[in-house]
Amino acid sequence: MSKRILIVQLFAGLILIVTGETIPCPIELSPSSVVVKYGDPVSVNCSSSQSDIEGIGWESVGGTGLRKVTHLTWTIESLTEWGIKPMCYLTLLNGETCIADLDVILYSFPENISISSSSLNGVMTEGETHTFTCDIPNVAPGQNLTVRWYKDDEFIFENILNSPILEPTNETFFYPFLPGRQDNRAIFRCEAFMDLGPNGPQLNVSSQDYSIEVLFGPDIRCSDLTVQEGETLEGKCDVTGNPRPKVEWLKNGLPISLSIPLRRTDTGIYTVQAEGRVKANKTLQVSVFYGPEKTCLSTLTVAENTPRLACTEGFPQPSEIWYKDEEEVELPEYLTRRDAGQYVIRSFNRVSSINFTVNVIVLCKSSTRRFLRSCVSCYCDPRSFLLPSDPPTDIVELESADVQLGATLDLKCSSMGAPRPDYSWTYYRMANVMEKTEDGVSRLTIHNATGLNMGSYTCHAWNEGGNVSKTVRVTVKSAKQECPIQITPDVMVLQYQSWKQQTTCEPTSTESSNVKEIYWKANQSSINSTKWTPDTKEDWDPKPVCHGVFNGIGECQKPLHYTLYKTPDAVTINSLGDASSAYEGMELQLQCEVVDVAPAQSITVRWMASKGNRTIELDLMEENGTSCNKSEMRHPVNVLCTTKITLKRTHDGVNIRCEAQLNLPQAGRHSPPSMFSDSLNVSVCYKPEINTTKLAGTVPLFTGYYNCTVRNPCGSTTHMVKVIFKEDYLPLIAGFVALTVIIISIIFIFIYSIYYKNTKMRRYSLKNPKLSTHNGNVAHNGWDTQFPMTKLS
Repeated sequence: MSKRILIVQLFAGLILIVTGETIPCPIELSPSSVVVKYGDPVSVNCSSSQSDIEGIGWESVGGTGLRKVTHLTWTIESLTEWGIKPMCYLTLLNGETCIADLDVILYSFPENISISSSSLNGVMTEGETHTFTCDIPNVAPGQNLTVRWYKDDEFIFENILNSPILEPTNETFFYPFLPGRQDNRAIFRCEAFMDLGPNGPQLNVSSQDYSIEVLFGPDIRCSDLTVQEGETLEGKCDVTGNPRPKVEWLKNGLPISLSIPLRRTDTGIYTVQAEGRVKANKTLQVSVFYGPEKTCLSTLTVAENTPRLACTEGFPQPSEIWYKDEEEVELPEYLTRRDAGQYVIRSFNRVSSINFTVNVIVLCKSSTRRFLRSCVSCYCDPRSFLLPSDPPTDIVELESADVQLGATLDLKCSSMGAPRPDYSWTYYRMANVMEKTEDGVSRLTIHNATGLNMGSYTCHAWNEGGNVSKTVRVTVKSAKQECPIQITPDVMVLQYQSWKQQTTCEPTSTESSNVKEIYWKANQSSINSTKWTPDTKEDWDPKPVCHGVFNGIGECQKPLHYTLYKTPDAVTINSLGDASSAYEGMELQLQCEVVDVAPAQSITVRWMASKGNRTIELDLMEENGTSCNKSEMRHPVNVLCTTKITLKRTHDGVNIRCEAQLNLPQAGRHSPPSMFSDSLNVSVCYKPEINTTKLAGTVPLFTGYYNCTVRNPCGSTTHMVKVIFKEDYLPLIAGFVALTVIIISIIFIFIYSIYYKNTKMRRYSLKNPKLSTHNGNVAHNGWDTQFPMTKLS
């Protein structure tokens, strides 16, 4: 503001103070306020309806001074002064003065703004936070600016600038974004809006579109498969990801063609490998279904007390219905002589069904008789002669064995007895294991051995004289013992007091005879159920484990990956010291308290500092930035995290916050949001700094050593200046030249005066002149006469 404006305002205020009255100012401004774009012209008329005025004047850039008029226009061809406050003043004839201020809003708004992100070329990774940046250059005033963010033309976020700065600034706005796969190829943009009130324009400008690509996966979405014999594996497993994954199926470590129809022998363990952003694989059981097939002869001869017969095989295991004399019958668990006869068997599963006839002959206990369907009672068949009953001998040829992963193994079980023993096996039954009894020897063959084939195998041999058994162990090399349990879901991440969810534990095998028992253990208690439901109010650390007892494998277990979390009640920040009286170079210790959070081991604390819209880098003294007292307990606790920073003068006026984040990767997109503390303002006192570039070291006078000392409450700074006399020869040279010119001039004048006296000012004496007589020649009369002269001096 100019001195003249200040004097006018002081004078008007003095009048009001002296009179003690408020004088209405009879000034009219048209318009009363203006909104002007930087560099544009502006014109405002100041007038008064009063008649007793001495004059009107404008005080400002382009001011007019006091003029004896009733209206006066203030005009600027190009307004470029920020914060200008024009004032029209009026002076009455009685000496009173009043002032009217003109409200001027000078604005600058860019034609283009830009959007960018923290990712490279817009390529983002699912689940990782990225930051969009909107740069707005040369904009003023700050308090009128709003930035809105759009995704696919849908409004998602808004930034509002509340800055008192009137001059143009370059503003930067941020939008944090957590991308998901559904955001792939989404288009983002930012728009800047400036509302300049009812008298001004409504300005807006949009950035260019910013397309992002979200990398995710690969995700293999398939589990154990059942297919019919003759089908292929094409399209049986959905694999998604960006970039598009390359998918390959492996069996026994070797790639297979998905277009080849499957056979029943192709049942086994397969691995689906997908390679995209990262590599992923999933192991699954593929079971090939086929219809029932007859496995027994048309005439069966069995000993009395033989276990119930099964005459078909297939996958899934067929169901059999036996008919005798056209009536459905149910065979007992052990056959007796009364069960002899002719049967029609209907066998079926989900694939197909078959019917066939079997004639069953049951040997009598007397060992010399047998029952035929046509017999009414037991009789001796002259065609048959049996030795006396002899129990089975100890089993031979059966030993523990090792087999390579994917290889084939044969187990042989042999025993002697009369009658010839029958055989059965106890083990974990799978589709890749086949049994065959021939010539009194039972063979068990394992094809394409997997980890599930590892375990104990028991061969039972019996006849009517007794029974024997032997157990051996099969080890599959390069394979781990697998527990055939499937937990659904196998990961549970629940929020405190959320809705209850249930998890189920089931065997992976469809062969029910494999399973002896399935149960849960949680909170150090057994739960005799395949289902478990956690209490989201109490079960902080139940350690849920599913247990299974299986033939051949024994007892095994699988844990459920379970987390019950609670977001913090509050996040606070404070300094272990007075942050308002800190000084440069001081170590400031900050403490962030996360109140009532669980699990504490998953909490991560970050420190952020900002000044206005600028982010300030903090130099954390700890090696990893933050030290936290994280409890190993799973229930809610308070977590204290501390860090140290060495204060710099650039930290003065900085606002510091701490961010608490529960890192629960298994929660996926349902991860809890971050929580922020309030801001802690830091004032840094630092001693003055002397601008030595403006201190001269050489002056014409006053040589010597000078100390410049500057002090403030934080210290003092001293700078010594050595002053050297500066010799200035220019005046001496000029004086010498002037003196030389003067001397030369004097000499010249002196010589000239002598010369003048000698040549121009001589004296002569006429002595006895004798004039010649005129000879009549006019030409010689008067001037041609010679006078005799004598030189005097």
